[in-house]
Amino acid sequence: MGEQREASASAAAVAHSSNMQRVKVYRLRDGGKWDDQGTGHVAVDYIEGSKEPGLTVLDEEDNETLLVHNITSEDIYRKQEETIISWRDPEAATELALSFQEAAGCSYIWDNICDIQRNLQFSNLGGLEVGPRPASEHLEASRVLHSHDESFRSVNGELRELPPVDLSNLPLILKTILEGGITDQMRVAELITQDRDFFPKLLDIFRMCEDLENLDDLHMIFKLVRGIILLNSPSIFDKIFSDEFILDIIGALEYDPEVAKVQKHRIFLKDHVVFKEAIPIKNISVVSRIHQTYRIGYLKDVILPRILDDATLASLNTMIHTNNAAVISLLKDDACFIQDLFSRMRSPNISMESKRELVLFLHEFCTLSKSLPLVQQLRLFRDLSGEGVFEIVSDVLQSQDRKIVSAGTDIVILFLNQDPNLLRSYIVQQEGNSLLGLLVKGMVTDFGEQMHCQFLEILRILMDSFTMSGAHRDVIIEIFYERHLDYLVDVIASSCPSRSATRTSPNSALVGGNTEVHRIKPEILLNVCELLCFCVVHHPYRIKCNFLMNNAIEKILTMTRRSEKFLVVAAVRFMRTIISRNDEHLIRHVVKFNLLKPIIDAFVENGDRYNMLQSGVLELLEHIRKENLKPLVIYVTESFSDQLMKFEHFGSIQAFKLKYQQYLESADMKLSASVPDMRKKAEGRGLEKEEEDYFNESDEEDSVRRTKHAHSEHNEESKDDVANGSETGDISSRPKSGGLVDYADDDDEDFNPPPKEPDRPVDDDELLTISTVKRKLVNTGDGKHADGEVRKRQKIETRITCAKISGLTNLASKHKDSLASSSPSCEANGVLGEHATHSDEHQHSTDTAETSRQVGGDCIKAMGSLSSEKAVNTTKINDSEPYLVR
Repeated sequence: MGEQREASASAAAVAHSSNMQRVKVYRLRDGGKWDDQGTGHVAVDYIEGSKEPGLTVLDEEDNETLLVHNITSEDIYRKQEETIISWRDPEAATELALSFQEAAGCSYIWDNICDIQRNLQFSNLGGLEVGPRPASEHLEASRVLHSHDESFRSVNGELRELPPVDLSNLPLILKTILEGGITDQMRVAELITQDRDFFPKLLDIFRMCEDLENLDDLHMIFKLVRGIILLNSPSIFDKIFSDEFILDIIGALEYDPEVAKVQKHRIFLKDHVVFKEAIPIKNISVVSRIHQTYRIGYLKDVILPRILDDATLASLNTMIHTNNAAVISLLKDDACFIQDLFSRMRSPNISMESKRELVLFLHEFCTLSKSLPLVQQLRLFRDLSGEGVFEIVSDVLQSQDRKIVSAGTDIVILFLNQDPNLLRSYIVQQEGNSLLGLLVKGMVTDFGEQMHCQFLEILRILMDSFTMSGAHRDVIIEIFYERHLDYLVDVIASSCPSRSATRTSPNSALVGGNTEVHRIKPEILLNVCELLCFCVVHHPYRIKCNFLMNNAIEKILTMTRRSEKFLVVAAVRFMRTIISRNDEHLIRHVVKFNLLKPIIDAFVENGDRYNMLQSGVLELLEHIRKENLKPLVIYVTESFSDQLMKFEHFGSIQAFKLKYQQYLESADMKLSASVPDMRKKAEGRGLEKEEEDYFNESDEEDSVRRTKHAHSEHNEESKDDVANGSETGDISSRPKSGGLVDYADDDDEDFNPPPKEPDRPVDDDELLTISTVKRKLVNTGDGKHADGEVRKRQKIETRITCAKISGLTNLASKHKDSLASSSPSCEANGVLGEHATHSDEHQHSTDTAETSRQVGGDCIKAMGSLSSEKAVNTTKINDSEPYLVR
């Protein structure tokens, strides 16, 4: 014994001297800073007194021990970069690190640490001797396993075959499965699949160990089966989940060494799991796949949920999806099976329990159909629709069993998600439209478990205008608005208290009806309000007609009287949705019926509490302001300014009032700007009226003059004609016209009335200059000019000038009163006065014909003689220039 100890000591000394690597030792302080503990040499050696291998670091100067650490099987060691090994020492409760001088020395120590950890792990599996053993035996066991492993590999290191499956080789098989790389794992999976006796032999060992109650070996088999499953091989899964091996595989997974108590999965699967057939399935392949799918799901969700990695989990889900698709495909191709299913569901003699099972089976059948490709899904749903699935659903929705009602709504949602037009076609063709009515009624019925949300989703998809097409669109909307919208509005109105009544209990409210009384949950009212908001967005014209005719908005806003704040906020959201349409008729309706009053009252009642109600109302007012909805801004400010006064510290309220003031200022500016314009228009109308009256009078005056002075005028015109060399009967031969002067058509097109003269001050003695238009004289048959016609025009122009002078004189006399009043009424009176004057002049036009001729002569004398070929030139005046005389 002494010689053996000396030999071991000398061997250790040699190993110690040859394995020394130069390192620096670091220790992590509390402040997060690394302290240098010194420089020395590290070696993997047996530590004195512990009989376990470990790390020993000796100071390079005085050979003092800097560090002693026992290597454990726990995964605490980390290799950083190429020259650092760090770990957290559980004994010292601190972080330690070794910084090597060379990368080769770091790799050498790291490999030794990994080998020791591996040997410690295999020694704990029970394949070798049970209980503590000397450290030397760890290294010996490692050499034995390594030598056995090499015997099953080829020259290039590729795994040729697996060790024979027996109890003694289980550690070697486990080592081969766990330690191999990706290539080795793929090779192991291939070898296991090719070996037909692998699983039978392994499961025979399991049953033997279970009979002997050998827990160590059972724990090893658990790790082995778990490792095989983690190989993630579809071919292995096919064998594992087959009817031949699945129960024993699940039994092996019951002995988890990390769980103190043995699980009882097999007992649960045998005694508590029952396969129910609502309708007999004759295809054996379908039944087998159904069982396999359940077992895969049980293993995935119950036995190994925390062990499976993502890749293995995805593979198992793929198997489940594939099995579901195969089952549904086989069943839908069996025409007898589908017909038998629906005939049993329509049978009047079926019991409630059987009907319940058939409905649940139909629900699961439709749910699993999502595993099929899209084309096959659509074909299946069309076939089910043709078989009368919606009739079955209509009957189901009238049941008192909440579970099958929930299943019925799920079936409807599945059909709507696949093809909404299938259900729309059925509703359109259905007499009485009972299914749509059942869906609306189900929305306000308390089935529990948030089922009213399912009904809301069904109605939203059914009436979604973006997915509607063809004739179904208008028909579905028409049916809903004519038969069911008023019912939903009445549900809200009846469930809310009146203005004089106190608020109801927050739990429920009574909805009155002629036949029965329902208790409506607040959540149901919230969903009804959400559906109405949806209708406002998707059917704005149709719902607007209903709102305007039935005053439904006021009924819906009664929710502001409820004690539940989320219902009050829902009412605010409803009003926000209506106003966001920017519809002129709806906005006018809101103003006319004072529909914002409930919103403002709820806002004032809420006070300064910062909640969703306050934010919702402020956002509503902000939207009205930003969208420049002037009628609403004026209506809110003038109707509720006193109530909103105490909320002026909010920026939204201040901005809202500022917008109102801007509207008022803009209106005042427009009013003040319109006063001068109206005065100008009135004066212009007065001048134009005078000219028009005078033109109308001129014909009568001409006829009178021609009657009284025909002979004298004839002599005068004859003299002028002789002097000018023109024909004598030119004017007299023309046909009489209703106009002022009888010109040719071309002359009428060129004629423009004289422009308006700017007003001048009364005391201005400067002569007025009149703008005239040059016109070519029309040649007669011989091409000569008619001097008589020229003289006629001179007289007319003179009369126009005198009329303007008279009109300006009258305006100047009224200038002072016009400036003082500055109002449209005063201007209107002035115009009327002028019109009255002209009327008087028109009545006495015959008596004053000679006087007018005399005035015309005076005007001609004052202005000088006018040439027959040249008119007086004046300067054109822009319309924008102000009048000098009012």
